[in-house]
Amino acid sequence: MNSISVILIAKNEENNIRECLSTVRWVNEIVVVDAGSSDSTVSIAKEFTENIFVRPWEGYGAAKNFALSQASSEWVLWLDADERVTDSLKEEIQQVLASGDHGIVAYTVPRKANFLGRWILHCGWYPARVTRLFKRGKGKFTESRVHERLEIDGVQRDLHSDLLHYTDPSLSHYYDKFNKYTSLAAEELADEKLPFSVAQVTLRPVWTFFRMYFIRLGFLDGIPGFILCALSASYVFVKYAKLWEQTRRNDKTEIKP
Repeated sequence: MNSISVILIAKNEENNIRECLSTVRWVNEIVVVDAGSSDSTVSIAKEFTENIFVRPWEGYGAAKNFALSQASSEWVLWLDADERVTDSLKEEIQQVLASGDHGIVAYTVPRKANFLGRWILHCGWYPARVTRLFKRGKGKFTESRVHERLEIDGVQRDLHSDLLHYTDPSLSHYYDKFNKYTSLAAEELADEKLPFSVAQVTLRPVWTFFRMYFIRLGFLDGIPGFILCALSASYVFVKYAKLWEQTRRNDKTEIKP
């Protein structure tokens, strides 16, 4: 089978990283980039690999590109610390790589998210395909402030086994990320010179909830599905409210004598 490197970036992930890395013991190499954890993330990671790099935070895309630069295998599988590779996904990866690539340079996987203790199968969250396995040299991460993308140069194919994502076990965990991500998203919109409009904070959140809960059948995911749809609408509202705040701050700076 072709060799595989796993790359992972982390900060204060002591509650996740052992379970994540234990699902990829079968790969040839594991590369962990730590952004200065104050918990036991690094010591736990050392149980699985010596390839650990502690670096100042430069952004998600930059950290992943650095991790990619340290990988040495022919194929790269990138993971987040709150994800788990199932046995069926492991077997499928091994099978497709053993059969020859036939010009294929990347594979997408369906990602199944666990939110507040429930697997979310609707809301537009499943199968939520993401490109996670790719040939080294054929992929690079964008360096957006938030929601960086993996850009692939070549043909991709789909795998069928799930990658498990334990995204938010509690509301407090969700809100720990909420403020940071909405701020980064607003800053990105401001960088793109997107003008603020009232419709963004009135219509977009309503449409987000309606699309997720009714059109994408979020009501079938029970109370966690309802909470997820409501929080997603709130995320959109706060993101654009922060864009207004950012735009207002920039305007005041520009008219200063």
